[in-house]
Amino acid sequence: MSRFKLKSNFKPTGDQPAAIQRLSQAIMSDAKDQVLLGVTGSGKTYSMAGVIEKVQRPVLVISHNKTLAWQLYREFKEFFPNSAVHYFVSYYDYYQPEAYIPQSNTYIQKDARINEKIDQMRHATTQDLLSRNDVIVVASVSCIYNIGSPEDYSDLSLKLSLNQTISRKELLSHLVTLGYTRNEIDPKPGQFRARGERIEAYPATGEKVTIIEISQNKISKINEGRPDKLNPQYIPLRGISRRETTPDIQYTRLFPAHFWATPDDKQKIAITNIRNELHDHLRLLKKQGKLLEAQRLEQKTSFDLEMIEETGFCHGIENYSQHLDFRKPGEAPYTLLDFYTHAGYSNFLTFIDESHMSMPQLRGMYFGDRSRKQTLIEHGFRLPSAIDNRPLRFDEFNKRIGQTVYVSATPAEYEIKKASRYVGGSTPHIVEQLIRPTGLLDPSIEVRKTQNQMKHLIKDIKARVAKNQRILVTTITKRLAEDIAEYLVERDIKAYYLHSEIHTLERPKILHDLRSGKIDALVGINLLREGLDLPEVSLVVILDADKEGFLRNDTTLIQTMGRAARHVEGHVIMYADTMTGSMKRAIRETNRRRKIQEKYNKKHNITPKSIEKPLEQFPEEIVATDNKSPYGGSPAGRQLTTGNNETKQLNNASLKYLETEMKKAAKEMNFERAAELRDKILRYTQDK
Repeated sequence: MSRFKLKSNFKPTGDQPAAIQRLSQAIMSDAKDQVLLGVTGSGKTYSMAGVIEKVQRPVLVISHNKTLAWQLYREFKEFFPNSAVHYFVSYYDYYQPEAYIPQSNTYIQKDARINEKIDQMRHATTQDLLSRNDVIVVASVSCIYNIGSPEDYSDLSLKLSLNQTISRKELLSHLVTLGYTRNEIDPKPGQFRARGERIEAYPATGEKVTIIEISQNKISKINEGRPDKLNPQYIPLRGISRRETTPDIQYTRLFPAHFWATPDDKQKIAITNIRNELHDHLRLLKKQGKLLEAQRLEQKTSFDLEMIEETGFCHGIENYSQHLDFRKPGEAPYTLLDFYTHAGYSNFLTFIDESHMSMPQLRGMYFGDRSRKQTLIEHGFRLPSAIDNRPLRFDEFNKRIGQTVYVSATPAEYEIKKASRYVGGSTPHIVEQLIRPTGLLDPSIEVRKTQNQMKHLIKDIKARVAKNQRILVTTITKRLAEDIAEYLVERDIKAYYLHSEIHTLERPKILHDLRSGKIDALVGINLLREGLDLPEVSLVVILDADKEGFLRNDTTLIQTMGRAARHVEGHVIMYADTMTGSMKRAIRETNRRRKIQEKYNKKHNITPKSIEKPLEQFPEEIVATDNKSPYGGSPAGRQLTTGNNETKQLNNASLKYLETEMKKAAKEMNFERAAELRDKILRYTQDK
């Protein structure tokens, strides 16, 4: 029986069948690296799913940001409803890493806000990897960070079966060893409640409650309840009744409540080794005359060791992972990838989505982390072994991923070279997927001079809005994006901006409002490119297209233009006074693809149709919300519903925002900006 059974209302069309067949055959022929060069809207995710069904192997899909990873996760869950599809990303809503700035003698303590739901999803991922053989994990690049030993995580798990001999005291002791804490009133994931001979354990996944009943030192019943199906107002006080649980089960397995779980015997040895390292490093610091550094290191480390001895855990325990995992100095940390191999899936398949973006991120993460840690160590904030609490080096990552398919509309030179290795001296493994299931063509392209560009832009936007279509405008600076959005609002266009200062988890809501029509035009920088599925967008405007650089190279231009490829009237306008090499290459490649698509449509008598996709609400645990502003506290309060029959002034929130920005500009002695904002406030107040 197939472990991965693809379910979909769609059937492979265009060049999808050939792509699925070629990729699958190469994988089963042990091809190490391949590229799926798929244009925007060609159904790359469906092709990936088709390959998974054919090769029947556990899968890791890596995406370069949380939003795109969530989109892929939702699609794979729909394609494989009976398999274990998981979402594994950084569980921080906010993260300020521990750091030290010697120039100003400033120590920045680690500060983070953990998203509990995402933490539960991470535990569900690792537990299914160790328990099932039909796992698909969609992860962000954070999957190469240290998360602790899969061997310890697995070995510490508690296996319980019906009629097993175990006393109530022993079971409670085991739960404490696993990192569970007792909570009789309001137990949450990672806690347990004991009432008589009945123990309710709440695993870290948050998906269920495991109920064990003990009679005469034997397990008499095992049940599982679903806390999300129960009324949360009553669960804590009355417990979970029999009618709210599954039928009796024969076996269950409880995993540790934290990733940093270490058996008692290993923990004692690790603590001894940490103390020995502390002793040696203190002696070195004192010899160097660094008495202050020695004092702070001794105080900090001693406190952490006391916490580990008493509770098995401390804030920042991952900095001692080299000792807790019994790794040699410089040895690679344990990451999500090691859970695959520990579970026996050494032949797992890896897809790198939007590889031209993901691979550079994976390559650079190690060096940025090392520089920060080295400074902390030199000034006595951490032991030298903390340097090995790190992400994988790029070479370590490559050794662990096995067979890989790089997926992108614009694969970089690195992926092309990897996939150009020949198998049997025949064919390079670069598979093109240029035909869209709906027959859509790549967008038409127009290059315009910059003279009177804003006047023309307003006219083009209003023409598209009249057809109930959406518009993306890309520029090269944050301030310009904000100013253009404000300029559009003043001219009765529902506009908003999107750049890196907008919270990562707020962006999906902004994009949702664009699709639903609350916003007609979205102005951004480089956030409007890879993987965004916006079928309502028919026009993409690229300002400063001739400014050569990262934001205007051929890869970026092709990706940006691809946002208009899901609409039958897709069109791109580039504003430029000169024709750069990047522009020429991007236009040439887009036209090449367009000709292939036109030829295919003509041959098969296909009439292009816009892609139709239902609006999807992101869950509350993934998207941050805040009633103080339209998008969860983002620095904007602009009125988004201007129109002929609607208010044309900014609302009160907008005025408050402008006042805040004016005071900020004045404080920074940017008086020109402050005066400009003051005049706007006066003008809007008078209009009102």
